[in-house]
Amino acid sequence: MGLFSIFWQGASIAPALGARIATKNRGLTGLREQETWVRRPTFCYFPSLPRSTRLRVQCGHNNKEGPQAEGKDALNGQAGCRTEFMRSGGEGMRRRLLAGSWVALLLAILGFLVVYPLLTLLLGALTDTNPVIDGFSLRHLSIANFLTVLVNPNVAEALFNTLVACGGGTLIAVVIGLAFSWIVVRTNTPFKGFIAAASILPLFAPPLVAGVAWTILGSPKTGLINTMFKWMNLDWRVDFYSLWGLVFVFGIYYAPYVYMFTASALRNMDPSLEEAAEISGASAFATLFSVTFPLIMPAIVSGMLLSFIVMLGIYGIPAVLGAPTNISVLTTYIFKLTNWSPPLYNTAAAVAIILMVVTGALVFLQQKVLSGRSYTTVAGKAYRPRNLDLGPWRWFTFALGIVYLLVVVILPSLALIVAAFRKFMFIRDASSLFDLRQYSLMHFYSIFDNPLRSIYNAVEVGVITAVVGGTLAFAIGYTIHRTNVAGRRSIDLVSTLPVAIPGLVVGVAYLWAWIGIPGGLYGTIWILALAFIARFMPDTVKALSTSFLQIHRELEEAAWVCGKGMLGTVRTIVLPLARPGVIASMTLLFVLAIRELGSSLFLYTSNTMVMSVLLLDYYEGGNLGKTAAFSLVQTVLLGVLIGGANWLSREAAQSSVARTG
Repeated sequence: MGLFSIFWQGASIAPALGARIATKNRGLTGLREQETWVRRPTFCYFPSLPRSTRLRVQCGHNNKEGPQAEGKDALNGQAGCRTEFMRSGGEGMRRRLLAGSWVALLLAILGFLVVYPLLTLLLGALTDTNPVIDGFSLRHLSIANFLTVLVNPNVAEALFNTLVACGGGTLIAVVIGLAFSWIVVRTNTPFKGFIAAASILPLFAPPLVAGVAWTILGSPKTGLINTMFKWMNLDWRVDFYSLWGLVFVFGIYYAPYVYMFTASALRNMDPSLEEAAEISGASAFATLFSVTFPLIMPAIVSGMLLSFIVMLGIYGIPAVLGAPTNISVLTTYIFKLTNWSPPLYNTAAAVAIILMVVTGALVFLQQKVLSGRSYTTVAGKAYRPRNLDLGPWRWFTFALGIVYLLVVVILPSLALIVAAFRKFMFIRDASSLFDLRQYSLMHFYSIFDNPLRSIYNAVEVGVITAVVGGTLAFAIGYTIHRTNVAGRRSIDLVSTLPVAIPGLVVGVAYLWAWIGIPGGLYGTIWILALAFIARFMPDTVKALSTSFLQIHRELEEAAWVCGKGMLGTVRTIVLPLARPGVIASMTLLFVLAIRELGSSLFLYTSNTMVMSVLLLDYYEGGNLGKTAAFSLVQTVLLGVLIGGANWLSREAAQSSVARTG
C-alpha cells in the first residue's frame, strides 16, 4: 500500500487554507459571529469547492461565555492565525511535491510498459543488428528495412489479403450487428432477450478456437458441412481454406462489437424524430435509412472501425484457415519472419510498425469522421422508446436470431465435440458420423496424461495480469477521473496508446525490448504478464472509468469534511462503491490474458508456454482431435470464469447497495 499512499496524499494539490478569523462584537454579552475560512483536511482535495469558499457560523469557544473569554479567544486567534498560515503554506508545498511525484511515478510505469518497448521496436526497424547477438546499437541507422518491406511483393500480397479479409469481415459485421440491434431495440420480435444474448456470445470464444471449429466444419475434403451435403445428394461444396472463408468467419464473430455500440445508441434515441418523418409521409423503410441510421452514425462508425482494428491484429483465425493454402496476412507474415533461419527480426519490426501505423490511422480517422457534426438525440424532454409492430414478420426476425445462433455457436460447438471425442477424424459418410463405436475419450486422456504446465502457466499469468493490471488501472483511472493533478492528461494519453497497437505488435515490441538483455525478463512469466497488462490497459481503464463517473463527488467531500484522509476516503467510500466495476475489470483482464495468442507467440519458452500457444502447437502438429479436445477444455474454463465473475459482480453490487442504502 506504500505506493498508493503516495498517490492518495499527493493528489491534494490545493494548499490547505488556514483559519482566518474576523471577529465582530455585538455587545458584551452577545455571541460572536465569526467569518471562518474553512481549513480543508490534510491530504484531501475539494475539486468542486472554490478556494474562496466560506462558512458563516455562530459558536462559542472552549465552552466559555462572557466578554473576558471572548477577548482571550480573540488574542489567541490572532496569534494562531500566523502559525496556521505558515503551516498551511508548508503543507501545500508538500502536497504539490507529492502530487508531482505521483504523476511522475505513473508516467514512469507507463513508459516502462508502453513507450520503452515501442522505442526499441522502432530502433530495431532502423538498424540491421541482431538483438540476440549484437544487443542494441545505434550504428547503421537507416530506413533500408522499410524500403525493403515496401518493395517486397510478399508484403504487398499480405497487405492486400489483410485489407480484403478485414474490410469484407467488417461489412458483414456491420450488417449483422446493425440488424440485430434494430431487431432487439426497436421491434416487437418475441424473445428479444434471447436474441440479445445470442448476439454477444461470439465475444467469449477465443479466435483460435473459432478458427479450429470452422476448419472441422468447412474443410474442402473432410469438412462436416461437405459430408452432410454429400449425404443429402446435394452438389454443393464449401471451402473455408480461402480468403472468403476468412471474410465470413471474421464477419460473424466480430459483429457483436457493432451490435453493442448501435444497440446502446438506439435505446437513447428519441423516437419522436422517426414519428415526425412518418407523419411527413416517409415509409418505415425510408425512415430507417434516412433518419434512424444517420442519427446513430457515430455508433455505427465506432463499431465498424473497432471491428476492423481488432481484425487487423488477429493471428489465430488467419493462421488456421489461411495456412493450408498459403494465404498470408500481415500478422501471419510477421510471425513467419521471426521463424525463419536466421530470424529476420529487423524486417519483422518494420512490418510491425507499418501495421501499427495503419491501425493508428484508423483510430485517428474514427475521431476525424465524427468531429464537427452534431448527432444529439437525447435532450431534457422525457420520452418512451417505441417498438415497431412487425406483425407476422416478427417471427421472421426471430428466425434470423435462431439462424445466427445456429451458425455462430451451435454448429462450431458440435464440430468441436465430434472432433474431440472421435478416434479418427476421417468420416466416410453420414452413417459413420453417427457410429458410436468411433468415439472415445482417448484425446482427453492424452491431454491430461501430460503435465498440465500450460494450464498452470496460463492461470498464473492471468492472475498476475488481473491483480497488477487491475491495481494499476484503478490508480490511473482515479487519477484521471477523480483528481485535477497536473499531468493527468498525459497519463490518459499514454495509457490509451495501446488501443492503436495490435497484440502481435506488442509481442514483437517486447521481444525487441528484452531479448538482448542478459538476465532480463525474457523467458519468464513476467514478460508475458507485462505484455498483457500493456496490451489491455485501455480496455481496463475504460471499464473502470464508468464506475468512477457514477460516484458523485459529494460522497468523497462528505468523508473529507468528517476528517477522512484521501487514502481513507478511497478505502471506505470509492472502493466499496466501485467494487463491482473493479471485479469486472480484473476478471476481464484474466479472461483476455488466458485467451491472448498474438502477444504470446514471441515471448514464450518451453517453460512458459500458455494454453493458447499449446493449442496452436497441437493444430500445427496435425492432431486435430487433440486440438479440438483442448479447445473444449479452454472454452469450458473460460465459461466457468465468466460465470463466476458475473456472480461476484452481482454480489458486490448488492453489497455496495446495502452499504449505501
